[in-house]
Amino acid sequence: MCSHLNLDLASKKVLIVYAHQSSGSFNSAAKDAAVEVLTAKGCTVEVSDLYAMKFKATATSEDITGKVKNADHFCYGEETKLAWEAGKLTADITEEQRKLTEADLVIFQFPMYWFTVPAIMKGWMDRVLTLGFAFTHEKRYSQGIFKDKKAMLSFTTGSQESMFSANGINGDMNVTLWPLQNGIFHYCGFQVLAPQIFWAPSHVPSEARGTMLEGWRTRMQGLLGENPLAFTPLDCLNDMMSIKLLL
Repeated sequence: MCSHLNLDLASKKVLIVYAHQSSGSFNSAAKDAAVEVLTAKGCTVEVSDLYAMKFKATATSEDITGKVKNADHFCYGEETKLAWEAGKLTADITEEQRKLTEADLVIFQFPMYWFTVPAIMKGWMDRVLTLGFAFTHEKRYSQGIFKDKKAMLSFTTGSQESMFSANGINGDMNVTLWPLQNGIFHYCGFQVLAPQIFWAPSHVPSEARGTMLEGWRTRMQGLLGENPLAFTPLDCLNDMMSIKLLL
């Protein structure tokens, strides 16, 4: 169980990055519940509805306006860092970076596809979390650029919870989420809140789906006061980025 701290939600800014095509979906209902509850608590909430925005999912040289440094051997990380520094990233990227800069909490709402986020949401991560803006070699993990921000996953599955257990056919959900929660969020410095997982809502009665949404509404009352998940801090690692052994 996550413990909660007393925290005034008034004036806090929340960004919801949302990826579902249907307004009648459970994901849409979860997104709407978050907007309603957090707004009522005094938060300013912005929603990036990726499908409605027709957000470009591929990270390419087209994300940079003007000339690139090396067109013959294009390196996305290096080129977008230079473009970010020069103010030459495309408008769709800079707008999402603005939202992220202003946010205290980022919620990613989506249906799980192939054990990860939908392609359009992965494209958001690839294109918005650019080198320089979201991380550097010196500023990552516990010393990351977004260490004063919180992020979390909120998603639906197609499988029952038991199938994502240590003994389940799909394996431990904590392992499934490691690349997202550690490899992206924690890497950029975010304090990562425990995921909100809606287990197989399409396979349960409507009453059960209603109970799921009520649980989400209740959790949001104290969401920003939850303690984040624990990750190994950088000062516990050696020069090879392995945990130091005390002999």
